Amino acid sequence: MSIIESAIDKLRRATPAMPAPAAVPAALAGADSGREAAAVAPLNPHRRVRVDLSLLRAQGEMPEAGQERRFADYYREIKRPLIQKALAAESRPESRLILVASALPGEGKTFTALNLALSIARERDVSVLLVDADVPKGHLSRAFGIQDEPGLLDALADEALDVESLVLGTDLRGLELLPAGRAADGAASELLASARMAQIAARLTARHPRRLVLFDSSPLLVSSEARALKQIPGQILIVTRAGRTPRQALLDAIALIDKTKLHGLVLNDAHVASGDGYSDYYGYGYGAAGAQTPGPG
Repeated sequence: MSIIESAIDKLRRATPAMPAPAAVPAALAGADSGREAAAVAPLNPHRRVRVDLSLLRAQGEMPEAGQERRFADYYREIKRPLIQKALAAESRPESRLILVASALPGEGKTFTALNLALSIARERDVSVLLVDADVPKGHLSRAFGIQDEPGLLDALADEALDVESLVLGTDLRGLELLPAGRAADGAASELLASARMAQIAARLTARHPRRLVLFDSSPLLVSSEARALKQIPGQILIVTRAGRTPRQALLDAIALIDKTKLHGLVLNDAHVASGDGYSDYYGYGYGAAGAQTPGPG
């Protein structure tokens, strides 16, 4: 039995049975009446975040104006096998936990996690929870203006706190956010490596059978937090940047993770590749000239 399955079993035995999930009311979700609801009603329906796409673009976290369709096609190609594996009949619950990581800072990891989440949220029959697990930096939390909200670290530090009560809805149907939160200095790595993290991951998948949970992680080679978190997800996506990421750094990052969990590698800025042979290592490429350089993370 996997660590996530064990945590789910413990959670189910420790808490009373929950009623069958109900569809999110269209008035809360901002949905059209013809679309199927993918998530149950949130525990905190009145805490919602307005997603300002123009502001995210100005911060460098979304493609430039005029590039949206091109990038939308890229992320459709990336998300489809992730969703298929997550929802396959034989898949374990942790297959719906997806870690977006990189070897080093500046590879476009947060850009990728955010835009992948937005793409998944457009699906008709699944939802996505975007978790800011890059706790030393908190790029996602700042991008959405929720850096002062309690989040993942608070739930890890306080076992009496239900992590679902910290999940923030948004005005985009199918998209939810979990801020990084706050912890005592120096404690984040230990919290992420604790058994409590497995319980939280189990909680995030148990209540929403068609929710994908996307973690924006710290870079693998420069943070103990990312290495502590890598055991939790069932799928891992590594982001790298052509012409910038040293080949050995990429290989070292891959060596740190379970190869059975490696879903693929996303190559940013492929149009600047310099013939160094990196293309042999990537499952996806952003190959169009003039594509925007992704933002920080």
